[in-house]
Amino acid sequence: MAYKSLTSITVSDIESVGISTEVASAFHRRLKEIIATHGAGTPATWHNITNTILTPDLPFSFHQMLYYACYIDFGPDPPAWIPDPECALSTNVGQLLERRGKEFLGSAYKDPISSFSDFQKFSVSNPEVFWKNVLDEMNISFSTPPECILRENLPGESSLTHPGGQWLPGASINPAKNCLVENAKRSLNDTAIIWRDEHHDDLPVQRMTFKELQEEVWLVAYALEALGMEKGSAIAIDMPMHVKSVVIYLAIVLAGYVVVSIADSFAAGEISTRLNISNAKVIFTQDLIIRGDKSIPLYSRVVEAKSPLAVVIPTRGSEFSMELCNGDFSWHDFLDKANSLKGKEFVAVEQPVEAFTNILFSSGTTGEPKAIPWTNITPLKAAADAWCHLDIRKGDVVSWPTNLGWMMGPWLVYASLINGASMALYNGSPLGSGFAKFVQDAKVTMLGVIPSIVRSWKSANSTSGYDWSAIRCFGSTGEASNVDEYLWLMGRALYKPVIEYCGGTEIGGGFITGSLLQPQSLAAFSTPAMCCSLFILDEEGHPIPQDVPGMGELALGPIMFGASITLLNADHYAVYFKGMPVYNGKVLRRHGDVFERTVKGYYHAHGRADDTMNLGGIKVSSVEIERLCNGVDSSILETAAIGVPPSGGGPEQLVVAVVFKNPSTTTQDLHQLRISFNSALQKKLNPLFRVSRVVSLPSLPRTASNKVMRRVLRQQLSENNQSSKI
Repeated sequence: MAYKSLTSITVSDIESVGISTEVASAFHRRLKEIIATHGAGTPATWHNITNTILTPDLPFSFHQMLYYACYIDFGPDPPAWIPDPECALSTNVGQLLERRGKEFLGSAYKDPISSFSDFQKFSVSNPEVFWKNVLDEMNISFSTPPECILRENLPGESSLTHPGGQWLPGASINPAKNCLVENAKRSLNDTAIIWRDEHHDDLPVQRMTFKELQEEVWLVAYALEALGMEKGSAIAIDMPMHVKSVVIYLAIVLAGYVVVSIADSFAAGEISTRLNISNAKVIFTQDLIIRGDKSIPLYSRVVEAKSPLAVVIPTRGSEFSMELCNGDFSWHDFLDKANSLKGKEFVAVEQPVEAFTNILFSSGTTGEPKAIPWTNITPLKAAADAWCHLDIRKGDVVSWPTNLGWMMGPWLVYASLINGASMALYNGSPLGSGFAKFVQDAKVTMLGVIPSIVRSWKSANSTSGYDWSAIRCFGSTGEASNVDEYLWLMGRALYKPVIEYCGGTEIGGGFITGSLLQPQSLAAFSTPAMCCSLFILDEEGHPIPQDVPGMGELALGPIMFGASITLLNADHYAVYFKGMPVYNGKVLRRHGDVFERTVKGYYHAHGRADDTMNLGGIKVSSVEIERLCNGVDSSILETAAIGVPPSGGGPEQLVVAVVFKNPSTTTQDLHQLRISFNSALQKKLNPLFRVSRVVSLPSLPRTASNKVMRRVLRQQLSENNQSSKI
């Protein structure tokens, strides 16, 4: 659609989107006043339009009209939000800089907004100073304090296992204890968790104080000890993210065991793989998952996966939909083991910072998921990202629809509770109006999303009529976002900013994100995360100069607090460091995403450089998908699974290229094959995966060593996104 400039917009234009003549005339007068004061296309112009004209109840086409008109001649990366100097002073980082900015930056320090980029660079060059201050700001408690913050230049083989040095050497800590204890950030009477169950949308939200959470966690920790496992044993959680699963998570960590995170959407084979890799001794699960009118079996999948001892929570009341297997416990019987200790404090098991606290999984390119252990440091990275970039603090209510099987589940626990905020959990589907009402009723202040959820809300108008004005900012992660969808999202909360957040399970948080101290552009990142350095590699694999525009595979500086240092089932150095360029004497860390740095200093994500794709926020290897697709029909010779970004931007769509044994294939055959592929993927891999398109090829492009060149296919499919054949 062609848009006019702001000065060309008429009353009739405003009426054409469904606004009455009287209201359109008033808006037009106000628009002329704003233009007279701030110009026809400046960030200040847009800021005033969002503050005094646009509201959630107005047609979104009107929001688009004014946004595109304001920035018609602006060029790339127009700011959809700009920080207010007064509000900036009240942010976590703003307050720290006002107290210590001149000490950190000397005479170069001006104010939190002007000096934010300099402070980020300071955090990279002075990681010891930065992390000492942030850990103090978050009131992190060590049972044994660290000998120092960072020990670099380790001798011998340690330089291979710790290319980024050793963090907090000698320290001992329990991150779950840091979520529960009373400190300057919270009292025990503060609200820790707010929740509501789907279908109870007209009831008040339920609340749990930190004191109540403490006692629930202590009881489960005692019951875990009664099972007689060695400390450090792996204990799996495969269930939705609700109050009980959070209590179980914290209890496992508090008692000195290791959580094994398994997403509740996985098929039995995927559950089994993760249980075997982690050598889990126990699994917590529930009978059924209720989503809308559907009852989805979960315990039966766990049984099919040949799980170890299972503790099973009934979904409805105390009854189960199937009989428990011999040796498995009901939730009631499990807690009975510790009922005599109810209310008694459980003394946290403090362990060295390098001890594992959680095993999570991320797909590699070999088909087997990488098993990534989080140490006791990783939760501190998650909490610090939330403190620095999403400004989470006491009094906030943080909601992010996710699952403990993905890194954002544990991230949400630590990001909220360590920072003294309340965690808001909706036990049901986040796609409908029930969740939108929960956001209103819980007075959520930071709402995390993935783009596919936003698309669903926008399509169904799920948020209509609900008041989201308590929101201070949105967070977005998991997949590439879309400008119009996120313009719509901002408009639901009176144009509060969207902080894009990209990282990885192996990072424990983000390496690139945004800040409330910088202008935010839609579908763009404004800054490397604190203490992170980014390098865009050219075609020869060398870093292009810092702050120079360009696009290429992204590499990370190795000095990253909380990042992984080992893998359970792969060579960590080979996966992340082998063959990478050296910069200033340090080998860079491989990540695998393609990024662009723009002329205005923003960053745009362009998908995976390797053969791993991102579907709905879930990383999955092409090999896993192809293995299933190849067996769907006897007419198939081979397949290639590709993640292709849509032409208008947004999350990757799964396209499967097929080479048939007999090349005479009809469009109808491809349509039927797509249905068969979806059935196989959703049954055997993940019910959230969907093939968007099937294309027929005479052969797959290959290298001289016979490897499929999926990058070539991705490029061709992107260029021919509207065609059914290449």
